[in-house]
Amino acid sequence: MAKASEIIDQNRRGLLSTAAMGIVAAGAANLFSLSQLSAAADDAIRPFRINVPLEDLVDLRRRIAATRWPDKETVADGSQGVPLAKLQELVHYWGTDYDWRKVESRLNALPQFVTTIDGLDIHFIHVRSNHPNALPIIITHGWPGSIIEQLKIIGPLTEPTAHGGNAQDAFDVVIPSLPGYGFSAKPTGTGWDPDRIGPAWAELMKRLGYKSYVAQGGDWGSPISSAMARLAPTGLLGIHINLPATIPPEVAAALAGGPAPAALSEKERAVLEALMAYGKNGNSAYFTMMTARPQTVGYGATDSPAGLAAWLLVHPGFAQWTYGADARKSPTKDDVLDNITLYWLTNSATSAARLYWENRAHGSVIVAAAQKTADISLPVAITVFPDDVYRAPETWAGRAYRNLIYFHEVDKGGHFAAWEQPQLFSEELRAAFKSLR
Repeated sequence: MAKASEIIDQNRRGLLSTAAMGIVAAGAANLFSLSQLSAAADDAIRPFRINVPLEDLVDLRRRIAATRWPDKETVADGSQGVPLAKLQELVHYWGTDYDWRKVESRLNALPQFVTTIDGLDIHFIHVRSNHPNALPIIITHGWPGSIIEQLKIIGPLTEPTAHGGNAQDAFDVVIPSLPGYGFSAKPTGTGWDPDRIGPAWAELMKRLGYKSYVAQGGDWGSPISSAMARLAPTGLLGIHINLPATIPPEVAAALAGGPAPAALSEKERAVLEALMAYGKNGNSAYFTMMTARPQTVGYGATDSPAGLAAWLLVHPGFAQWTYGADARKSPTKDDVLDNITLYWLTNSATSAARLYWENRAHGSVIVAAAQKTADISLPVAITVFPDDVYRAPETWAGRAYRNLIYFHEVDKGGHFAAWEQPQLFSEELRAAFKSLR
């Protein structure tokens, strides 16, 4: 078997296929025992493979079968949380017919690695395009998502000719797991906020040998990509975000209880009213709780699979999800359970929630001043998806980002845009970064 250093070098030069990388990595690492090479330097890139013990899957089903359910909600909608009947149906399927091994095999067919940055093991997927001059891109997920969110865009981005694009549209794709999420290590101390993760991502791209690249993010990926843009590390050409921080000071003041600004356009006023309704309806309750007490949230989500599923599904990004009623609509029932099961098997509900606590001093991720957008001079591209947390007006985007090179409102998709509309999302990235190639 080849040495790990040889494997990595060969993969960088594109000499090993994805399948071959999976086979070679099989002996190098598993879910709970990352490959440790005694002679490896701290910046070594180690192959990674998932191998969940059978007893963990058996224990998951046992816990699901033993779920103690609450009484039914007293309303006919989701205003009190995930409806009992919908969650029971999903959890029953999870405990009987759902097959984790399918997504495990799917992930293991991709080149996966771990490297230590700033003292923490960071897991990432790295897929190089077969097309020459592909543009490297690092894509960051959020909560309650994971790398599962981005699996459907890997093909369209790396092999555009097979998905309606041209060879010139190709990307090399890097998808890391956030610290405390999935297969990345859990921080044992404080300080891992977006401003710390951003430089870590820049180091990752440098370590992979990329001289120039772009960054993309929605949800937590937006402030992390923005932190990278403020830092402006050597090689970063620009960013694309789909949850931009565009809310201007006078609107932020109104949302905090002040008077509504008089000089708002009809569209801007509609966005303000929608944000006010969003808060009044309790849609940000999960945000408030994890920002204040992530450890408390974690106990129930760590002990009960049903509790974990209910907590992740409380995110308003799932408000329009039909719980797998339409098997052709993404995300499917299995897609969502792949994501929830990843949280369960890696015991990351609490460590993931702490990112909210870490960010508490920075303020709202959609307020321009809180995210210091005025400090970003690099090119910024924005796509607005209609069912996201809010529809950022182009007028606000232009005020927030002085080097706005692309702004587009599309007609479908929501908070989990890459998951919900992978083809459209990929097309947006092609268009957004076209001028930076």
